[in-house]
Amino acid sequence: MVNAPLTDWVSRIEERALAFGFAACGIAPAGEDPLRSARLEQWLGEGHHGTMEWMEARAPERRAPQGLWPEARSVIALGMSYAPAHDPLALERSPEHARISVYAQGKDYHDVVKKRLKALARWLVAEVPGTEVKVFVDTAPVMEKPLGEAAGIGWQGKHTNLVSPAHGSWLFLGAIYTTLDLAAAEPHRDQCGSCRACLDACPTNAFPAPYRLDARRCISYLTIEHKGPVDESLRPLLGNRIYGCDDCLAVCPWNKFASAAQAIAEFLPRAELVAPRLGELLALDDAGFRALFSGSPIKRIGRDRFIRNCLYAAGNSGNRGLIPQVEALSADPDPVVAEAAQWALGRLCA
Repeated sequence: MVNAPLTDWVSRIEERALAFGFAACGIAPAGEDPLRSARLEQWLGEGHHGTMEWMEARAPERRAPQGLWPEARSVIALGMSYAPAHDPLALERSPEHARISVYAQGKDYHDVVKKRLKALARWLVAEVPGTEVKVFVDTAPVMEKPLGEAAGIGWQGKHTNLVSPAHGSWLFLGAIYTTLDLAAAEPHRDQCGSCRACLDACPTNAFPAPYRLDARRCISYLTIEHKGPVDESLRPLLGNRIYGCDDCLAVCPWNKFASAAQAIAEFLPRAELVAPRLGELLALDDAGFRALFSGSPIKRIGRDRFIRNCLYAAGNSGNRGLIPQVEALSADPDPVVAEAAQWALGRLCA
């Protein structure tokens, strides 16, 4: 163990985090923040979480790190860059291709980030015997974005995502809760100013106001979390987006400072997912879907929800060459897929 005052450990942790591939690191207190809790309660109260029942069910644990783990004293908030080298909006006018969110074109970030979080946590435990830690990557009631702001690594922009002045919006976030009482950073100052590029770029008007997101209208929610049919009024607005949406992130001016060179190799896009053709995706059966998306976060939504999304994109494409494939899917065993195919046929045959 290195003998050093506890106050010196913040810089040591930041140095080690960078060595493990993290682009941003900061310390936040583990106690409850009244403003953060109030905003969570308002969001849930307005029903803006949609069908994500777990957000409401575990709200008490989500309000503060100590609500989840009372022994926690500090949070090490971390960000790992996945800044793309290509334009995320490049396929906007290519309806024969499907658009997959940048974050899902490489390996599953849950596995990549968690592996490095664990390595950092093991180092800390070895250096400071008696320290206890817990690591989290988007699979527990942890408010990573507000904690990232409290830790000084960025601020929650008007699109509600974390924005770093050095790395833009392209950060995967993770957290290490620890029993160490570390010196917390100053919360990051909001630097959105009068800009509203992200709000104006949203195809579905999912922002009822700056800094507020109605997930029920968000394309990322609709294509990933929402299990049933998407409201018919929203389907045309999905365009050719079949998994997630990058529009509000891609137009953020702060992304001009983000460098693709900082991204981890595992996050580099797989060639077959950068501009996949809708016709090829519509042909996937369950085995083909699982094979194509092995090791990808896309795999978790399953073949049926994925094909539903592809059918909405087909209906929006205007490509009559897809009619035979869409027609075949109108008899799919999954009723949501079958209904999506019938809707797409109506669009293509109109």
